Amino acid sequence: MTVSYKNGKDVLPPRLLEELQKYTPGELIYVPKPSECRAGWGEVSGTRKMLLERNEEIRRSYAEGRSVDELESIYHLSGDSIRRIIFRTKAAESRP
Repeated sequence: MTVSYKNGKDVLPPRLLEELQKYTPGELIYVPKPSECRAGWGEVSGTRKMLLERNEEIRRSYAEGRSVDELESIYHLSGDSIRRIIFRTKAAESRP
């Protein structure tokens, strides 16, 4: 991810720029997006989708007869993590 910087005098109204200069003259300021515009965890990178697919594969393998021990060695997860994935509902997992 690259960060692009903009000069305040190019994007802010003069009065707002003057007000900001009172608090942070010459410093960089990060202006976050409004919370309703932010992407959820893993949505941009695809990590969330990848984990949902992996967890569904673990559930399917377990339903087809693989043991928790086998799944631990295949997915390099602890037994507790495997059991948590197996018994967690899909609805609870897909919440942000």
